[in-house]
Amino acid sequence: MRLHRFLRYAVSFIVAASAVLVAAWPSFASDEALTNARDATAIFNDPAAALGAGYELLTDASGAACMQMPGAGAMGVHYVKSALVQSGTLDPARPQALVYDVQPDGHLHLVALEYVVLQSTWDASHSAPPTLFGHQFLLNPDGNQFGLPAFYSLHAWVWEHNPSGMFEPFNPRVECASLMDTATMSGMG
Repeated sequence: MRLHRFLRYAVSFIVAASAVLVAAWPSFASDEALTNARDATAIFNDPAAALGAGYELLTDASGAACMQMPGAGAMGVHYVKSALVQSGTLDPARPQALVYDVQPDGHLHLVALEYVVLQSTWDASHSAPPTLFGHQFLLNPDGNQFGLPAFYSLHAWVWEHNPSGMFEPFNPRVECASLMDTATMSGMG
């Protein structure tokens, strides 16, 4: 009887441990992919390198450069490489957008990467929304604040901790500084 009970507990333990390892596996793969994305974008900690690589300041339809949501924090200032957006491909090492936080002294600090693909381009050859790092992209519908056609996007906060979550769009630790204007940010402060 004891042997039977022991075997039952042993099998239960093995099944539970296997479930934990399987559940953790995507996180290990995701961590490696995130590390690779971080390494590949380290050069853009220097905002001038972003400009040199073809990234340009993105403003919304009202001309605002820093994206924020009261109560949720901000995304920050986006520099987008249009050629990567138009390509319709996703590569962790080549994000379509670089997201910067404006520091009190006016300098830009790289905080996140954003992956973007137009919905029409993606949906033309895929049956489901894109995923990267094990996370599904959010759909930004037509009529969005940027005046852009519908697009899928995913933020990855690889350069700044986001208490709301690594892949959440807004970070409560990021603020839009009122002292920076669009003209200054176009030249990267």
